[in-house]
Amino acid sequence: MFRAYTARQAQCLDAYAIHRLGIPSCVLMENAGYRASQEILKILMRVKDPFVCVFCGSGNNGGDGFVTARHIFDQGIPTKVFFIGNISKLKEDPLINYHILKKIKCPLKVVHGLTPEILKDLKKASLVVDAIFGVGLTRPVQEPLKAIIDAINRSKKKVVALDIPSGLDATTGEALGACVKASQTITFAVMKKGLLSNDGPAHAGKITIASIGIPGIAEKKMSSFHISRSHRGS
Repeated sequence: MFRAYTARQAQCLDAYAIHRLGIPSCVLMENAGYRASQEILKILMRVKDPFVCVFCGSGNNGGDGFVTARHIFDQGIPTKVFFIGNISKLKEDPLINYHILKKIKCPLKVVHGLTPEILKDLKKASLVVDAIFGVGLTRPVQEPLKAIIDAINRSKKKVVALDIPSGLDATTGEALGACVKASQTITFAVMKKGLLSNDGPAHAGKITIASIGIPGIAEKKMSSFHISRSHRGS
């Protein structure tokens, strides 16, 4: 049986990998996005004329989304990224991957709320990638993000959530106001408790645990390691 982790424990595991093992956080982000893209590409193999919409928030989960989008786009699959927020608020690792997307000319739109363009692209999308919020979310989702999550759910499209469906408490499984209803959740490194309890099963869909290159020994030692500012849990 696998062990399910609280949000704090998952953040500690990341911090242990970064600060004790010396694995750069950008490497963990690259691994997460690559592994997610490989799972998504398996789905798209069965889709004729695929088109992928990726929704990214301003935290590290959004950075995972940028990497995922890059690898899908690199396979010649039409991909469009919606970044929700202000570029000035991106942390170092997501910002690096944002600029890479710009340089390779992957379609990328900065938005501050729900727009007609989002609704139009959701209508024609074969698959939607949710990378808005990660395990760090602890309070109810507010506008304008709530309207975007509601639009994703109304679209009835196949949705793959990265790490955890946006709006779900990773520890309790409570839906925090608005929550993405995913067809599949690709959770990174370890299972999150919230995916298995309360509202979690109804929003997570099929759950896949994807390795991001943290050695198994870290799982045994991370409980005593404190979270630092550079953990990946947002």
